[in-house]
Amino acid sequence: MERRDFIKSAVASAVTAGAPLSASGQAQSSARISNPVSRPMSPGMQYRDLGRTGEKVSVIGLGGYHLGKQADPAESVRLVRTAIDRGITFMDNCWDYNDGISEVRMGQALRDGHRSKVFLMTKMDGRTKEAYNLQLEQSLGRLQTDVIDLVQFHEVIRMEDPDRIFAPGGALEAAIAAREAGKIRYIGFTGHKDPAVHLRMLAMAQKHGFHFDTVQMPINVMDAHFRSFTKEVMPVAVQQGIAVLAMKTFGDHFILDSKTIEPVEALHYSLTQPVSVVITGIDSMPVMEQALTAVKTFKPMTQEQVTALLDRTRNAAADGRFELFKTTAHFDGTAANPKWLG
Repeated sequence: MERRDFIKSAVASAVTAGAPLSASGQAQSSARISNPVSRPMSPGMQYRDLGRTGEKVSVIGLGGYHLGKQADPAESVRLVRTAIDRGITFMDNCWDYNDGISEVRMGQALRDGHRSKVFLMTKMDGRTKEAYNLQLEQSLGRLQTDVIDLVQFHEVIRMEDPDRIFAPGGALEAAIAAREAGKIRYIGFTGHKDPAVHLRMLAMAQKHGFHFDTVQMPINVMDAHFRSFTKEVMPVAVQQGIAVLAMKTFGDHFILDSKTIEPVEALHYSLTQPVSVVITGIDSMPVMEQALTAVKTFKPMTQEQVTALLDRTRNAAADGRFELFKTTAHFDGTAANPKWLG
């Protein structure tokens, strides 16, 4: 099947889905949903619903990868705690970020009562039940918590990833068991390579009667022109009540390197989309202030403003050269380390 035909087929299948189903194939009830947790909200921050979970999260999420890059671990802790003080409640991380250092530092930052103030998310690379469980236990230890609010299957970037995750003895079995055991509260998945893979993951979930709580994907001013998650995946997720978590607003630094967009307007574009949170890397206080300024000055862009912005970035975006996460292996940690998949 050609990619274009697959996308059309997957979209049609997903959009015509009825009520979300549980892993047993039965319609979900409110009893399946974890009880939402109330967290402090800051007047300087905006908050949105996290899909149908009943949770509210800050519109800016603190990207965990950069926490492992500071030379001084104390600076990482200071960044996290300052972010919390400024109203950021969504914390992003991953089992493999900087060989676990990012989770360790976030765990240190969430001591002394800070854990209860945040919605904590991390990601697992494991595709098998065994690999997922091993990684989850390590993440719980590093993050110094008994429960992680959201755990997502990381880097769903290959067409066979959904098959492995949903297979007997696959990672989904482990995730559901962990949720039932109270170790995690919500389940989602991430990916950055091609919308066709995301749509296949959603179609596989439909086939197995499973409803994801979240899905994370690139949402930026160039994505609209090339292998567009915004156009092809986001409408399906929104229709199904799956919270959309936006990432790659700057594509690391590469989208900004195009000189077609400024950081704050790039954030405004992503915030204008029907997303629950925009996860962005914050590796210094000035970068944090930049993100907070984007929130303070944010008003949803008009269609005319969006059109003008996309027209401005069209030529630079046409071949994906500034979205390296789609066109190269530059961001593919599991491709470089296949043993992480199990």
